[in-house]
Parts: sequence; structure tokens; C-alpha cells
Amino acid sequence: MSKRLNQKAYKIIAAEIAISAAKDNIAGEVSQKIALKRLNQLRSVKGKPVTETELEYLISDLFPDFNPKIISKAIRANRPPSSLWLIPKVAIGLGGLAGLIWLLNLPYPMIRRPVAKTAPILLLPSYLSMDSNYRQAIAKVEQADQLVNQATSLADLKLGQEKVTQAQQHLDALPVWFLGYEPQMYRTFFNFGWQFTLDEFESARAKVGRMDAKIFQEINAIALLEKAQQDIQQAKQNYQQASDTDNKQKAIAAWQAGIDKLNQLPPRTLAKEQANNSYEAYLRDFSQVSGLIAGNDRTNKIIAVAQQFHTQATGSCANSPHSANRWQECVNLLNRAVNTLEKVPLEDAGYLETQTLLANYETELGNMRIRQQEEEESQQAYESAQSMITNLPKSVDQSNREFTAREVLTIINQLEKVKPQTTVHADAIIMIDFANQKLKQLR
Repeated sequence: MSKRLNQKAYKIIAAEIAISAAKDNIAGEVSQKIALKRLNQLRSVKGKPVTETELEYLISDLFPDFNPKIISKAIRANRPPSSLWLIPKVAIGLGGLAGLIWLLNLPYPMIRRPVAKTAPILLLPSYLSMDSNYRQAIAKVEQADQLVNQATSLADLKLGQEKVTQAQQHLDALPVWFLGYEPQMYRTFFNFGWQFTLDEFESARAKVGRMDAKIFQEINAIALLEKAQQDIQQAKQNYQQASDTDNKQKAIAAWQAGIDKLNQLPPRTLAKEQANNSYEAYLRDFSQVSGLIAGNDRTNKIIAVAQQFHTQATGSCANSPHSANRWQECVNLLNRAVNTLEKVPLEDAGYLETQTLLANYETELGNMRIRQQEEEESQQAYESAQSMITNLPKSVDQSNREFTAREVLTIINQLEKVKPQTTVHADAIIMIDFANQKLKQLR
């Protein structure tokens, strides 16, 4: 890779800079040194040739009236020399005529265009390759369309995925740079019977992209269907093997969750269609089992209701801190769960199991009430501290310094009553730090 600014272009710009600098007796010499320093940096860096816009930007702030024709002249001088003269030498190194033909058919417009104008027959191998890739791309897209959009099984989708991949490979092999004037020249010398247009190319690529996305969705949906079916079968087995009410309830809940997953499958997918065919059978079996449990065991029904209240209570007050009102709502819900369990009579078979749940729920209820009380007391302490801060003197002098210090100490003591894991704890910590700093200033 050559330097961004070659020696010839540098001399052209440097000469004009010297002329422009001579016109300004005051700042001309300094501006000249800065401009030449910028140009020397371009001469020392490898990369793409500097553009006309870049040169104007580097010089215009130093010499606003710099001649734009000189910049254009330098840009022309800075262009890399044509590489066509290297073709014969490279071809010899690659093996004579065969190497020359291989080199000319490379996908580089700077090589192909001069050859296409003078000896297009030499480009026949690449044109044949383009034609083959075009036809294969169209064929694979059509095959994939049939397999993907009319799939009846996972095997169809996987085969369609292979066809989509193959179509993408053939599309990638078609050189996009060819979509300029080359197609017209191509049709002039060769007649393969197809129109290689940008719209057709983009349409095929978009169609491949849509099918790729559809395959991804379909395969994911089938995976979800298989997981739901496995969950349902496992739940059935767990229910049959369960020896107590709690495990039966867990199995029924897992069974219901598996059926719910069937309803959540994406619409208009093969997996959804297959799920609809078996949904009624799954629902019938589940209804028979859940109905039998509900009809024959009153305790199970009471436990299920209590568990719903418990779930709502613990779910609503998860991830504390919460306000006192939120804790009160959770206390009410959990209290309803406790009251529901207390309705199970002593003579019922599930009485002992119910008492175990009841003990756990009452323990949780007690903890919630403690958290509610802590929240209320912390809120009161925080609000009291805020009120005291508001009443502090606007200015502090020798006459009220001791009074203000005592008030600040009282505020700190009040803030320290705020309990951790409450809604105002973080703000209280910030206020305590602030009050301590204020106290140090007063002492």
C-alpha cells in the first residue's frame, strides 16, 4: 500500500503554498510551516490516497484564498499508476496464457472493463460462472420457497434451510459491481437468456432473508412444542407416582403450565398447527384428573385457594423495599390464605398437611407485619428529620451555633431510626452524611 500523498503531488502543493505565504508578510511563514507539516504527515502514512476535500480542509484554514485548481492538479498527480501494465508480467508468473485468463477474470472492475471493451471473449469463464450462479440461486430460492412455506415436518424445514444456505452462497458469488453498465455489454456479446438486474438481485436476497427468518421462527416453535409435550408427559407421570396431595398439586400445576405453553406458540407456524391437533386430547385428560381431584377432595380445593392467596402475597411483596401500603396489601392477602386454611375441619384426611402449611403461612405473615411496622416507623422518622431540617436557621453565626449543632445531632439521631431495607433508607444514609458534614462545620 502506497503513501497517502506522493512526492509529485507534494511538490505541486508545496510550491503553491510558498507563493501564497509570500503574499502575507506577517503570518505567511508560520502558516507555511504548519501546512508543510500537515502534508509531511500524509507523506509518511500509508493508506488510501488523500481526497480533494481532505486537502482543502488541511489548507483552507491557513490560506483561505488557496487556488482550488492547484489542489485538483495535485489530486490527479497523486492517483496511483494504472496496474494494467503489470498484467503480462503477473500472467507469466502464473503460467502463461492460462494465468493471464485467470487474472483477467478476477472480480476487479479496473482489470475487467478495459478487457471487456477490447476482447470480451477472454471474460467468458467468469460470465459462465455468473450465469451458473444466477441460475442456481434462482433454482435454490424456488426450492426453498416450496419447502419452507409449505412445510409439513421438521425435515422439510431443515432441507429448506439447506436450500436457503445454498441460494445465499450463489447470490454472494454474484458480483454486485457487475450491476452497472456491464450487463448491457454482457448481453451484447453473450446470450444466456436472463436479465441480471439490481432489482432482481435485491428481490432474491430479500426473499432469502425472509425465509431464513421464517425457518428460525419455525424451528424455535417446534422446539417449544417438543418441550411443552415433554413437560405434559412428565407431569402425567409425576401425578401417577405422587403419594401425597402436595406432590399431586405440583404435578397438576406443571401439567397446566405445559398446556399453557401450547397456547403460547407463534400463530401460523407448523408447530402451532400440530399443537392444535393434540390440544383437545391434552385438555380432556387434564380436565378429568383435575375435576376428579376437585370433586373428591375438599381439602385440596381449600389448599389450592389458600396457595393462590399465598402466591399473590409473596409475589407482590418480593424484591423489597415496599411502601407500608404495599405491605398492608400483602398482609391482607396472606391473612386470607391463613383464614382459608383454618376452615379445614379436624376430621378431614388432609388436616395435618393443612396445619403444616398454616404454620408456615403464619410465620410469613408475622414477618410481613414486622416489615410493615419497620416501614411505617422509618417513614415517620424520615419525615420528622425532614421537618427539622426545614426549621434549621437560614444562617449560622456565633449566637445560634450551639443551638444549630444540637438540632443537627437530633436530626442524625432521628435518621438513625430508619431501618435497612425500607423505602427511605438510602435517602436517610445520604442525609446522615450531609448532617455529619454540617456538624463538623459547626464545631
